[in-house]
Amino acid sequence: MSQRFYMGVRTFVRPLVSLIWKPRVVGLKNVPREGGFILASNHLSNIDSFVLPVAVPRQIRFVAKQSLWTQKGPRGRLLRWFFTAVDAVPVDREALASGKGALQAAQEILRDGAGFGIYPEGSRSKDGLLHTGKQGAAWLALESGRPVLPVGLKGTPELMKKKLPERGAVTVRIGAPIDFSDIDPAASKGVKRRLMTARIMDEIQQLSGQQRSDVSSSSPSSQF
Repeated sequence: MSQRFYMGVRTFVRPLVSLIWKPRVVGLKNVPREGGFILASNHLSNIDSFVLPVAVPRQIRFVAKQSLWTQKGPRGRLLRWFFTAVDAVPVDREALASGKGALQAAQEILRDGAGFGIYPEGSRSKDGLLHTGKQGAAWLALESGRPVLPVGLKGTPELMKKKLPERGAVTVRIGAPIDFSDIDPAASKGVKRRLMTARIMDEIQQLSGQQRSDVSSSSPSSQF
């Protein structure tokens, strides 16, 4: 039921998004037609988790803190509708902060054959730079064997401004599945995760064109 609702909302919303904003989407051929996959993206705006499911033809699911489903008032109703529409997985704050609950939820999503969306920086970049990546995406790739697709977003902060942005201001670039085959199979998992994370961030940078920052994003530490 949730997947039918997701695809139904997407079918309705996508033409409106195309008409109003006309985002440019590049690399759709890189999205596998079946099976779970990990979509690793830079994170510039709160609306990124809306843009990606609209842009990608396969279902993309995210984890989100459980409290977002319980807020009151018009904003709370809008949030509940949105997170239900994108079929997000509610995780309690403590589990989300530790990364354990998020990792478990992500594994279930991948086993179900859906795409899992992850922001390796851990949170939204407030200065527009691409910050150092955390190891959640690499951990999932190692444990699940699913491919990692890097994504570079551009222009999404413009969608949050009161004035409508120019059409075509937003670009979604989807890269080919990252090849990790040259990493020494005899290396420890920790070494593999570090090398894989570095490569994921390099691929995201090439797609997004962002300048790099050598510090973590200013958010509570987590795998995501």
